[in-house]
Amino acid sequence: MSNLLIETQNLNFGFKRNNLIIKDINLQVEQGAIYGFLGPNGAGKTTTIRLLMGLLTPQHGDIKIFGKNLTTNSIAIFSEIGVLIENPSLYQHLTGFDNLEITRKIKKVPKTRVDEVLQIVKLTKASKMKVKSYSMGMKQRLGVAIALLSKPKLLILDEPANGLDPKGMIDMRELLFNLKQDFGTTILVSSHLLSEIEKIATHLGIIHNGSLKYQGTIQELEKLNQTKSYVLLETNDPGKAFSFLQDQYRVKVNDEEMLEIGFQNKGQVDAICKKIISEGLNIYQVQIIGHSLENTFLEMTKN
Repeated sequence: MSNLLIETQNLNFGFKRNNLIIKDINLQVEQGAIYGFLGPNGAGKTTTIRLLMGLLTPQHGDIKIFGKNLTTNSIAIFSEIGVLIENPSLYQHLTGFDNLEITRKIKKVPKTRVDEVLQIVKLTKASKMKVKSYSMGMKQRLGVAIALLSKPKLLILDEPANGLDPKGMIDMRELLFNLKQDFGTTILVSSHLLSEIEKIATHLGIIHNGSLKYQGTIQELEKLNQTKSYVLLETNDPGKAFSFLQDQYRVKVNDEEMLEIGFQNKGQVDAICKKIISEGLNIYQVQIIGHSLENTFLEMTKN
């Protein structure tokens, strides 16, 4: 049996005929994952989420959630999903508790659940305050609390850290991590904030111009990044160094007459330095240039 909670096949959508803004998207969100859905503003993240929620109808492709077809099983599927798309819609003149109570009655969940979700999002002490006095971070956490009322197996969040200050971002990050650790909640979180996603995600999908450019685990991306890292080395005779290193290493001389050698590990760097010195050359500087998620993201979303 597949452990995919979300699976799309060749998902296509456009508001105008022959002008697709979502192109052959094949999402695969595994059970228990925090799936970071990354992309610049306008890349198609929110549109994809609206398709997953049945708010938009794809021109082509299939959507399966919990292994069930969305078109024919929407009621059963949505009863097990919590969603926060963009900013939460809250009653500003009511308290946080009252906002939760309204949704609780609609969803027909036990009254005790309100206190439980308030504790999960750390808003118990602020529950009797009117929402208009909440900070942006508190409002976002209240929105997550509303999404958690029915104990969803899957939580879908669209830009939950948007507009938050550093403390609000930390609070949201801790909340999502705790939901996965303590309750086993699978989370799909879309964002354009690379640094935040990198800290919490177990899996990544990178979308640009409506197309999925990368999908996999953080570890797989780190391996990909490592193949793009290199050793930058300055010596008094780069041409000679190149001649005796090229048979063993991936190496080139850049425009600044410095050697760029494909990085493997620190032992490799030690061996290269010893080899250069043994050939009678001087070494003026050595630097390992890493390839970060940000570098990868910029490469995949350039132009």
